[in-house]
Amino acid sequence: MFAYVFRFIDNCKKLTNGILGSLNETELHQSLTFLLKTAQQDSFGCEITALKKNKSLKSKSDILQLSPFIDATGLLRVGGRLKHASLKYDTKHPIMLRSNHHLTKIMMLNEHLRLFHAGPQLLLSSFREQYWPIGGRMLARSIVRKCITCVRMKGKTMEPLMGNLPKARVTESFTFQFTGVDFAGPFMIASKKGRGSRTIKCYLCIFICFATKAVHLETVSDLTTQAFISCLKRFISRRGRPHYIYCDNGKNFVGASNELSRVLRLDLNSITDFAADRGIRFVFSPPYSPTFGGLWEAGVKSAKFHLKRITGNISLTYEELNTLFTQIEAILNSRPLTPLSADPNDLSPLTPGHFLIGRPLTSLPGSQGTDIKIRTRYQLVEQLRRHFWERWRKEYLAELQQRTKWRTLQTNLKEGDLVVFKEPNLPPLKWRLGRVQRLYPGDDGVVRVADFNTYRGIERRAINKICLLPTAEDSEVLEDAAVLPKAGRMSATIPKRAGHAEAERGETRNKM
Repeated sequence: MFAYVFRFIDNCKKLTNGILGSLNETELHQSLTFLLKTAQQDSFGCEITALKKNKSLKSKSDILQLSPFIDATGLLRVGGRLKHASLKYDTKHPIMLRSNHHLTKIMMLNEHLRLFHAGPQLLLSSFREQYWPIGGRMLARSIVRKCITCVRMKGKTMEPLMGNLPKARVTESFTFQFTGVDFAGPFMIASKKGRGSRTIKCYLCIFICFATKAVHLETVSDLTTQAFISCLKRFISRRGRPHYIYCDNGKNFVGASNELSRVLRLDLNSITDFAADRGIRFVFSPPYSPTFGGLWEAGVKSAKFHLKRITGNISLTYEELNTLFTQIEAILNSRPLTPLSADPNDLSPLTPGHFLIGRPLTSLPGSQGTDIKIRTRYQLVEQLRRHFWERWRKEYLAELQQRTKWRTLQTNLKEGDLVVFKEPNLPPLKWRLGRVQRLYPGDDGVVRVADFNTYRGIERRAINKICLLPTAEDSEVLEDAAVLPKAGRMSATIPKRAGHAEAERGETRNKM
């Protein structure tokens, strides 16, 4: 742009033989020198004035260690100690710039694009062959960090602060009153023993108590809604009716919730009484958000740990697999909830089995007296129950205090921010774009779930599965850098093409 301005001024001074056509290297170098002088006057005005008067720089000047001088063209250059090195003049004495100046930023952005999105180290090394930016290392890192293409290729998701535990995890309640549920599998089972058997799929459904971490395992034939409702009925018959069931957004769980709602609506008795006595409320986590169900995901991992070591590649029958699931359930309910203490008298660590039957399920039953009265026995059971919950409060809850990961507080999303959804089955440049439409902050003010506007409509996602893109201001600066001319070796690439484009537009305007 400045080269065309200078050409226009020169042509106005000449009555004839004005310069036409594309820009040449001399014009581009003249305009770039003018811009560099202007930037240096803005950044090093006092130092340039002192050097022109042959005065020494102040001792607090941040460029004193570079021994600056003014060359024949009036540009401030680095003096340095490489005078006798076998290097080019521009490399031995690069032009000095401030990294916070706008010209320095767009020139380094242009170099970043020219080097095909090079990293900070290569970017700074290449830029220093002609220019010496003060604080250039931080600028190079900032440019790479704000480049949209580099951000998308890196695919780093946001990590909000680990949230507080829900009330159901830290409140005394009946076992399985607040329950998490998930599916695992498929597992191959044989239709019968011996020859002629065929293998079919089955699945594991795990129910886990929020307060005591007790688990209940059920074998399910398929992933349909009817199969899950049947599994839920078996669970309720053995463990009691839960008040809340927490699960992910699987279609079978959504279908089960809709089916229960339909049954409630069609019930001929009092809907209020039925809902108060037997109603179950489903709480769904956001789609593609396994971290919201870490409790049941850990339960699935523990169940698979034992299952894979026992079965291997063997196809069991339905009866054998169901028996194995029940044995694994007893083992998981006998795990200590807290680390073992150093007290030699503490021989029984607290386990989920204590809240189910008063002892670990895999331990031997203790001796029971036959002459204990009913009232005394009832008081003993109540005393044991209170003892277990007292240990639960003192030993188990203290272990939940620490944040094992996601410990730092980051900046929250804002409405209108542009993000990409991280999809493991697609390359980064094909991830879908989304615009933040609505935020859902938690009770601590940290946003972990948001609604995004995509070409598919409004979608809800957890923010630990998205990548935040740079702001619009950074993108505009990056676009401006694509057409910035640079002297020397860069004038043969981008500036030349830009000059041809401007010449073609000028010829078009002349024809019109």
